[in-house]
Amino acid sequence: MEKQKILYDSGNELAAYAAGQINYHVMGYYPITPSTQIAENLDLAGADGKHDIRLIAAEGEHSAAGICYGASVGGGRVFNATSANGLLYAIEQFPVQSGTRFPMVMNVACRTVSGPLCIKGDHSDIMYMLNTGWIILFADEPQAVYDMNLLGLKLAEAVSLPVAIAFDGFYTSHQKRKCLVFADNAVVQNYIGAKKGSVDILDLAHPVTIGSYMNEPDILNNKYQLHLAMEEAKKLFPELFSEYNNLSGRQYSCCKGYHYEDAEIILFLLGSAYHTAMEAVDILKKEGIAAGVITLSVLRPFPGKELAGLCGNASVIVAADRQDSYGAGGGNMSLELKACLQEAGSKARVISRVYGLGGQDFFLEDAICLFREGLEKSSPAFSYYGIVKGKGTHPQPDYFAPVTETDAKKEITTCTYDPSTGKMQVKGGLVRETTAMPARLAPGHGACPGCGIPVNVNLLLRGIEGNIVLLFQTGCGMVVTTSYPKTAFKIPYLHNLFQNGAATLSGLVEIFHQRQKRGEYPKGDITFIMVSGDGGMDIGMGSALGTALRNHGLIIFEYDNGGYMNTGYQLSYSTPMGAKSSTSHVGSTQYGKTFFHKDMPEIMAATHIPYVATVAESNPSDFIKKAAKAAAYAKEFGTAYVKALSACPLNWNDTPNTERSVIAAAVDCCYFPLYEVEQGITGLNYNPEKAGKKIPVTDWLGMMGRTRHLTKETYHEITDKIQKEVDRRFEKLKARAENPLL
Repeated sequence: MEKQKILYDSGNELAAYAAGQINYHVMGYYPITPSTQIAENLDLAGADGKHDIRLIAAEGEHSAAGICYGASVGGGRVFNATSANGLLYAIEQFPVQSGTRFPMVMNVACRTVSGPLCIKGDHSDIMYMLNTGWIILFADEPQAVYDMNLLGLKLAEAVSLPVAIAFDGFYTSHQKRKCLVFADNAVVQNYIGAKKGSVDILDLAHPVTIGSYMNEPDILNNKYQLHLAMEEAKKLFPELFSEYNNLSGRQYSCCKGYHYEDAEIILFLLGSAYHTAMEAVDILKKEGIAAGVITLSVLRPFPGKELAGLCGNASVIVAADRQDSYGAGGGNMSLELKACLQEAGSKARVISRVYGLGGQDFFLEDAICLFREGLEKSSPAFSYYGIVKGKGTHPQPDYFAPVTETDAKKEITTCTYDPSTGKMQVKGGLVRETTAMPARLAPGHGACPGCGIPVNVNLLLRGIEGNIVLLFQTGCGMVVTTSYPKTAFKIPYLHNLFQNGAATLSGLVEIFHQRQKRGEYPKGDITFIMVSGDGGMDIGMGSALGTALRNHGLIIFEYDNGGYMNTGYQLSYSTPMGAKSSTSHVGSTQYGKTFFHKDMPEIMAATHIPYVATVAESNPSDFIKKAAKAAAYAKEFGTAYVKALSACPLNWNDTPNTERSVIAAAVDCCYFPLYEVEQGITGLNYNPEKAGKKIPVTDWLGMMGRTRHLTKETYHEITDKIQKEVDRRFEKLKARAENPLL
């Protein structure tokens, strides 16, 4: 055995620790709860020079999977981590990885698949991986997460297949345990061995084509070879586990059990619940019940023969799944168990139970109850365990009166389009007059103190009269306002995922017009607004651009808080250069985010939509007038895009009562200039130079803890770059405002 040391860490931390010891070449990733800590911990270790892994923050999981594939094709060792809908978003890339036979390792902190949105842990995501051609290991405790990350890479490279290592989100991923890790990184690297591969696209002396178009029988042969690789993996497991046991003193197997040898009733389940079920077995044995429990460490290749062997002569097996294969009478593991028992000639009665969805805790009492259900001869063959009967009230009670068109017609602003100037003329819109506008968002919210989201959403809605339908992408704004069964909205509201909000709203807009056209819906106007933030215009940029290019009549409103805030503040493409976040740490080899902030208004303007504007809570009158303009443009001409800089005191590391001045400083240093682009013509609404209020960008950076380190002399080269880029962008903006042809 090699020398080891004790760590008190979670599964996520141990996955990152193992990856650092392996020293992968590249990690392509995108933040998603509950797997995000893996990238965060790797970035922190990298900032301190503990590994050389190149972490690449993609704009979405699909691209993260593409980054990983490209790096693996280039002969590198590649790593990823994801969960839930992130896994599903990338899923079409996974058969590409396996079908072209390039090894890599991906950790999956298992979580509920939306919708409705739920971030808690169950197994509904990993089961989508079963048919992708990946080897799938399942870790039931943090120690196994560490060990399987080492075993997994060695196996992946031995059979040229990618490996997924799954574990329970928020249980195994976050709960800390005392674990052993190898004290010397060299031991890990010697165990893994040198990277071997028969194909390398960077071998220019022997050029290859990867991913060719195939017809039959070539594609059949390809898939058969993938099947053979899985069979080879199955044969390698005993040797692999034995070798690792000699190295670490920890013995693994494809499946394992507790008191299963003489059990008359067995509970079969995956993950951390196995340990809870072991305690139940001890209690039942004292009652004279011959109970046992079994679990799997390997899902693919499926160890059917070994699993059937563990079931022995049990007369009843309760197969408990943390997901359902809807309509099949059981979750995926239940179905696989039944198949392998039938092949083995077992006469055992199998009853299937779906439990623990959405992260519902699995207690000792629950395990005992599942055993007792199995002992009842009248128990149904399939059922859900732990469901709670609703109150039977439908529809849900109204917590407040809805805001109708009549309520919201206050004639605070009037917008008239002037063809001679190509601009929308706005009259009214004084801040004091907008207090007459009814609040569509109920007072009080669950956001952090000082959060800019409700401030900015309310300012936007103050300037828009009449009927409104809102769509929120996933993010803090959505989470803090719609905790089931209540809602904070007095108007119709829809949620869809980060990457598809704009497209979803465009479909709603068009069905509205189609139903009116066919006489199925009354005449009248509705202003449709998509609200995006927390990095939603990174992963959702493609959807937003497609919507803009089609020019649907809607408003895209972005509250830009400069990060992925609802996942704990990871860098986004709009995070300021040099800012520290949980995936852009400051250390001896890293100074924070390494690239400039994305200029989303300019990107949207390049689609030639009718209206683009920037707004700030520090200039509320300007904000309200632009909101009214955006609504007028959306009704008459097509897509309007409005962006607000939105404060996040928790992650900006400043204080709630200073946020308006922080936002004002961002405007005055020209980091966030206030302007609009109407029908392709740029207008600068506020020039801090002419107002005598222009300040250096370091004055703004120094107001926030996330960027205060940049004011030190050590980082003057970075702040010089930021200042030059901010000045360059503002000079271009001024030039366009002075020349309508630009």
